[in-house]
Amino acid sequence: MSQATMTVIPKTMKAAVLTELKSPLIVAEITMPAQLEIGQVLVKIHFSGICGSQLGEIDGAKGEDKYLPHLLGHEASGTVTAIGPGVRHVRPGDRVVLHWRKGPGIEAEPPVYHWEGKRVNAGWVTTFNEYAVVSENRVTAIPADSNLEVAALFGCAVTTGFGVVQNNAKVQIGESVVVFGAGGIGLSIVQAASLVSAYPIIAVDMFDNKLQLATQMGATHIINSRNGDARQMILDITGNAGVDVFIDNTGQPAIIEMGYQITKPQGRVTLVGVPRKGSNINIYSLPLHFGKGLSGSHGGEANPQTDIPRYLGLFRNGKLPLTPLITDTYSLDEINTAVSDMRSGKIAGRCMISFDASAS
Repeated sequence: MSQATMTVIPKTMKAAVLTELKSPLIVAEITMPAQLEIGQVLVKIHFSGICGSQLGEIDGAKGEDKYLPHLLGHEASGTVTAIGPGVRHVRPGDRVVLHWRKGPGIEAEPPVYHWEGKRVNAGWVTTFNEYAVVSENRVTAIPADSNLEVAALFGCAVTTGFGVVQNNAKVQIGESVVVFGAGGIGLSIVQAASLVSAYPIIAVDMFDNKLQLATQMGATHIINSRNGDARQMILDITGNAGVDVFIDNTGQPAIIEMGYQITKPQGRVTLVGVPRKGSNINIYSLPLHFGKGLSGSHGGEANPQTDIPRYLGLFRNGKLPLTPLITDTYSLDEINTAVSDMRSGKIAGRCMISFDASAS
């Protein structure tokens, strides 16, 4: 008998469903698949972060959504309850981080759920649900005694933020860094820049609560872009020579263009935020031929198999204070409130959806 059939898969579970773009999520009981297919892993979710990417999905930032209705979420912690045929990297009982970047193992067929007689789509990982059927290559095992609320951050915020600094921008000791947009990923970028001894580290945002948290994460200077000309305020700090590294988390063309203009001739611009479909940037490209860099980041090019254990080790040994990054916790029934609070700037850091508070 396979391990998949030894554990009973719940017939239904509660999940947040995106049924229509620019509309609230519907929290409903949906029907689970009857069995696990090759490479699939059944995980009980404990904590899920909400990333700005999900706000973009809800808003249709990339254009038409052909998969409605579908589930959401790509950053969580959980416990494996069953595995499908062929799974070798995790086993039932393992504590795991769920992530959207590919790790080792099988990339399985995405699961299909049902609700009110309709098919509900899901990708290789979703996390706004009590249980998740995910691909083996979207889960990484962690020590059983891990702090599961903090562990959820390794699904995206921390691994992306640190990867941006290490793999994309390749920040060097003493280089100046501007982080434009201080959400969950932006704050992780600030923290990573601090760990590599960048200076100055300038966090820019529209909300003072986010900027105050950025100083806890390692920002040496903060700028509220509502209070004046952000470009000039940055140059007042760095000098007119400009910035070594400019990292944009907003996806707004005007900010990207400004960052490109104020970086040094050998400086680098890294784009983490993705412009909405149809929004293009205008740049004078000649500096690209003489050493200036402009590149996009895909999750910081993180490798979950190696990066999650490294960063988790830093946290467990007191070298990476991540607890302050989690500023708000909601239940699944409150998910639309959480989304609204993210949009309004009420949430300073990363907010968590808690499915099992006792798991922490």
